[in-house]
Amino acid sequence: MTVGVAAIEVTGLVKTYRLGDVLVEALKGVDLSITAGEFLAVMGPSGSGKSTLMNILGCLDRPTSGKYRLDGEEVGGLSRDGRAILRRSRLGFVFQGFNLLPRLSARENVELPMIYDGTSASDRRERAHSALSSVGLADRAHHLPSQLSGGEQQRVAIARAIVNTPAMILADEPTGNLDSVTSEEIMGIFQRLNDERGITMVLVTHEPGIALFAKRVIRFLDGRMVEDRPVVNRHRPPAPRETAG
Repeated sequence: MTVGVAAIEVTGLVKTYRLGDVLVEALKGVDLSITAGEFLAVMGPSGSGKSTLMNILGCLDRPTSGKYRLDGEEVGGLSRDGRAILRRSRLGFVFQGFNLLPRLSARENVELPMIYDGTSASDRRERAHSALSSVGLADRAHHLPSQLSGGEQQRVAIARAIVNTPAMILADEPTGNLDSVTSEEIMGIFQRLNDERGITMVLVTHEPGIALFAKRVIRFLDGRMVEDRPVVNRHRPPAPRETAG
């Protein structure tokens, strides 16, 4: 994708949940455009709609009404299998809880997305090693998650998210379980992926300091987007760690 072209366009996005006899509007007519190569932070209190938006952008949920286009393609018209293929081929996901399989090594966890698309074992190993190297964990490839710190586990999760060279990464509170120093390291990795590889980044966070690593911040309240502004005095990443191997 070329920077300046809209990667995501949502128009009139509404999401309504039924809780017993009550209808709850999580999103109330959201309009949003995200340019390819942007780094967008999404903020708002609990229940504001930011995670609902992220689930829809990640094709993990469908809107009740409205349009969602990804790279010009109307996502709402895709089948369940079509959405799964789109997630696998174009999107990378990073979550607060890391979501690593405990009995698999770091390298094997990173290989997982490639198993489903028929990549050969040798190619999986090579690409997983390259992805781990890019986040400074080549020397930890054979360690289990229980043998890694929280920051190292999140870097494994990032390596898994980028191993299939996605056009966009969706990160939901990726620093929520990390201390401040480790959080800055993780955000530095996200910045470099955005700056050097042009990967579009969409980050949900409740931390104002973390949002300052992005280029643009939007804020949600009660299902509506109430603020949209560029980041001034953007935080820069700490120096990258030495990469082994």
